[in-house]
Amino acid sequence: MLGASAKFVAIAILAASLTACVTDSGDQGRGQGGLVYTDDRGVADQPFPTDYRTQVLAFLRTYLNDPAGIRDAAMAEPAQRTVGGRRRYVSCLRYNAREIDGSYRGVAQRAIVYVDARLDRMIDKTDDICAGAVYAPFPELEKLTR
Repeated sequence: MLGASAKFVAIAILAASLTACVTDSGDQGRGQGGLVYTDDRGVADQPFPTDYRTQVLAFLRTYLNDPAGIRDAAMAEPAQRTVGGRRRYVSCLRYNAREIDGSYRGVAQRAIVYVDARLDRMIDKTDDICAGAVYAPFPELEKLTR
């Protein structure tokens, strides 16, 4: 039979072991406020995301509280940029989404990062990533519904 202190030590060791299993050692560059959906194999030669518009629409339909009523939607075609020290295709996005109370807070700018031609994450802080991006209207985003 284990004493109370021995049980505590065993539980602490188990918790530390489980934490180590959950930690992602390949998480460099992902602390930029983005959500991660695909495993990054670190491949430098990335394929172009040909269906990027469809992927962005599907993602935003679930990401936004209310995807209906978006205004001022514009997106730049994916271009290779360095994100987290790796070359990735990135498309820059601007939109003005309706809030829960029906108001609009202004245009938000986001960067969409692709890994292996699939949407990987959205980055909120786009200062360097989207510098010089050429935006074109994105009317499909303005037509989203719930």
